[in-house]
Amino acid sequence: MRISRRDLGRTFGGSIGLAAASAAAPVIAQAAHPPLTVAFAGSMGVLMNEGFGPEFTKQTGAAFRGIGEGAFALARQIAAGTMLPDAFISITPGPINVVEKAGKITSAVPIASTAMVIAYSPKSRFVKQLEAAATGRMRWWEVLQARNLRFGRTDPRTDPQGRNIVFTFKLAERYYNQPHLLQNVLGPVINPSQIFTEPSLLARLDTGELDATSGYESAVKSLKLPFIKLPDEINLSNPAMVQSWYNTVSLTLEVKGRKTLVRPQPLVFYAAILKEAPNPELAKQFVALLTSTKGAVMLTKYGYNPPLGLPI
Repeated sequence: MRISRRDLGRTFGGSIGLAAASAAAPVIAQAAHPPLTVAFAGSMGVLMNEGFGPEFTKQTGAAFRGIGEGAFALARQIAAGTMLPDAFISITPGPINVVEKAGKITSAVPIASTAMVIAYSPKSRFVKQLEAAATGRMRWWEVLQARNLRFGRTDPRTDPQGRNIVFTFKLAERYYNQPHLLQNVLGPVINPSQIFTEPSLLARLDTGELDATSGYESAVKSLKLPFIKLPDEINLSNPAMVQSWYNTVSLTLEVKGRKTLVRPQPLVFYAAILKEAPNPELAKQFVALLTSTKGAVMLTKYGYNPPLGLPI
């Protein structure tokens, strides 16, 4: 299903999206249930607000309320007790570990996986070169170094994708023997001119405000945007490569005055139910939908790959 340009920003995320009940669901049935609140990685906006939210409402009569932001930012709010959703869906184990350490969850299950890609705008003045890179006729890393090409990404301090694109470029430097690639394309790790919120990143790409961005293959496919596929050696999709290859790179980040060394983690999505969930039964039903056969079909439809990780 193609979402309109006009509605793209709304469907991709915003801070809070409310998936309305289907026309077939009686208003009275919805009133009998409190809303289910799910905090999820911002890249999942289309999947949640257009896919699982309406499906859950159709099945249960309960309204779905989605909060889509950077997964680390959500994890810290949940850990601090300033946010209490019924369920939390993260990409990579890192944000889940933050919430688990705070005693807010006991376990998490993998529901899907994805890969890093370079998404690009059909409206970019570099579109011919980017299309050539996507089909292997030009080297993608050379195209991205074009003068005045506008590249976008998220904040590595608050969002896993922001870290992951840095890891991708660090690995690409080694894989392609291009020692200055990261600096030439991304500049400093914290580069305000390139950093945007996760829900708005691909929307800016779609409007042509940006020429190319980091992206998860799942989110890019959900929005039907063109992209450059990257090899497993740099796209962080293969858990078998974590110890032997991905972990040869690292990144030191300063968050709230504390420096932390971080390493790549495989791009697996995990779902967890909060211990103090306001609506635990609804949360269980939602996670059951995510992990069901019907859920797997929906995940595939929106561009997500099967889960590769183990439960946490």
